[in-house]
Amino acid sequence: MRVLGSGSGSQQEGRRRALVGRDTRVSGDFLASALAAGMSAGGFDVIDVGIIPTPGIAYLTSELNVEMGAVISASHNPMPDNGIKFFARGGFKLPDTKEDDIEAVLGQDWERPTGAGVGRISRDEVTATNMYIQHLVESVAPTGPDKVQPKPLAGLRLVADCANGATSVVAPEALRRAGADVVVINASPDGYNINKHAGSTHPEQLQAMVKASDAAMGVAFDGDADRCLAVDEDGNMVNGDQIMGILARAKQREGKLANDTLVVTVMSNLGLKLALKDMGIATVQTGVGDRYVLEEMLRGGFTLGGEQSGHVINREFATTGDGTLTALTLAKEVVRSGKSLKELAADFPQLPQQLVNVPNVDKAAANTNAKVQAAVEREEQVLGDTGRVLLRASGTEPLVRVMVEAETQEQADEVCQRLAQVVADELAL
Repeated sequence: MRVLGSGSGSQQEGRRRALVGRDTRVSGDFLASALAAGMSAGGFDVIDVGIIPTPGIAYLTSELNVEMGAVISASHNPMPDNGIKFFARGGFKLPDTKEDDIEAVLGQDWERPTGAGVGRISRDEVTATNMYIQHLVESVAPTGPDKVQPKPLAGLRLVADCANGATSVVAPEALRRAGADVVVINASPDGYNINKHAGSTHPEQLQAMVKASDAAMGVAFDGDADRCLAVDEDGNMVNGDQIMGILARAKQREGKLANDTLVVTVMSNLGLKLALKDMGIATVQTGVGDRYVLEEMLRGGFTLGGEQSGHVINREFATTGDGTLTALTLAKEVVRSGKSLKELAADFPQLPQQLVNVPNVDKAAANTNAKVQAAVEREEQVLGDTGRVLLRASGTEPLVRVMVEAETQEQADEVCQRLAQVVADELAL
């Protein structure tokens, strides 16, 4: 509060405002209450909007012009986990420098408000959810002068796997309002079943249901619905890279892909970049993490970016990754194109990939050790323009991730194993 609440743009009658939301984990009940209590004790009027996707908090933080937003969620992690994501005014995630500022003041004493300076807590889940759903639908089906909402997804049958998470109400309703015939699975949260054998991390149910229900496609969300993966009519997975490729081409056709550029991370498959290059679309690469994608988008004025994991940031409509928005825009392109999702995804083939985690090594030396770097250069020469090597230190464990893409799976496996052995030998602790 001391860091994010330093502005005055959202003050009403001298009081600052904040939003609090959560996903469906049972621990979210008391954590959201505790957070709201702390914010109000710090002088904020708090609006508790209940269960809502993370991007819903981002949207409402901007739309309601509040000082900050917070969502209690552990995203795609198992139910016992939980955490807090903060959004600054405008609905943007915090940069590293702002998080450092927050860490610096933790545990410090400060003069808290008393009496009339203490904030109020109000609850308004229905209004907030409806505002967010309407925003999503308007993104793909803007209401015309006649006040009639078009149905761009009419005739499309799809399956939505809500992971028993925060979009269990939002996604089915938004897709239906846009005209889709929606078969819904895993949308009965009980506080304990979020992400359990469901959603983007466990798409097996979705793959089976798409085929069983004769649907044109399926979409899978994670627990807080900031990411979306898809399934084609045959039950094949369509990953975030392929989704971004489809949406980038659509935006380019509409003249809305700024600088004809898509922002991706180092984990995006080389196949995506090669396919886009042939379409006249450039790629800009960042480190892993949707916040770094957004920072680059803002720096370069780009309008689309994301990660292979399914985080897609569409700056025309959102300030962060929004899985439900991604599902809507992808479905709209399927209908508009007259092609199946399988056909659209085939234009963005993925090169064979292999990933090996090398444990118990000095991860800090991965990109500086001379012998390791020499081995990387040798393998890159072997792969040429149709493959690549990525060495990436884990952020939480003493290990190095070795990733190789190549023309064939056999070549990717061989190169990856050779490099992993060099890393293990040269960087052993």
